[in-house]
Amino acid sequence: MAGAIGRLDVIATPIGNIEDLSPRARASLESADLVLAEDTRHTAGLLAACGISRPLQSLHEHNEAARIPPLVERMRAGACLALVSDAGTPLVSDPGFLLVRAAVAAGVPVRSIAGPSAVTAALAVAALPTDRFVFEGFLPARTAERRAALARLAQEPRTIVLFEAPHRIVATLGEIEQAFGAERQMAVARELTKLHETVHRGSVAELLRIAAEDANLARGELTLVIAGAAAPAE
Repeated sequence: MAGAIGRLDVIATPIGNIEDLSPRARASLESADLVLAEDTRHTAGLLAACGISRPLQSLHEHNEAARIPPLVERMRAGACLALVSDAGTPLVSDPGFLLVRAAVAAGVPVRSIAGPSAVTAALAVAALPTDRFVFEGFLPARTAERRAALARLAQEPRTIVLFEAPHRIVATLGEIEQAFGAERQMAVARELTKLHETVHRGSVAELLRIAAEDANLARGELTLVIAGAAAPAE
């Protein structure tokens, strides 16, 4: 008789504070036959800090497609694999979609081990409407494409969540000011859940001034939350 099929667990890991690793996530990692990680060095540190020792294999945008067939075969043969990213929930601006899609197509059960996400963490503290929002990930790196994306988003009525590299924050806020106007309300959340967590709230112009004066804002992980466009006056 054929053995039982395995499973893929998609596990959210802390975005900063290790105490945010849930008991369910810990149990899944402890029982995994293999942990798939965006950066094995980073995940090895997390597992070591939690007293967990499991085999690790990298899975990132450059090797995901090539590694899918043998990984799916392992799960079909009974292995339970755990998928993590460097921080937060996998697949949210991180690798993993191709593997999840292939596992589902092969009939392998996929479980979500829910937990931290910079997107929802930033929304929770931004003091902006959260009933409807859109997540845009990182803006394009090329100037023309980035400005075109911002011009499109300037008309978006839902609250907007973006990720941004810290070294680009001043330039990006300047471009947001040009596209959205100086008075659009927003928040810049830095190092969420970590020791030096800070959240700046105010108009784009106010946050641009803070970013130009505060060198710390150009360090660490940043999540931007921008109020949606106001409805046209009737």
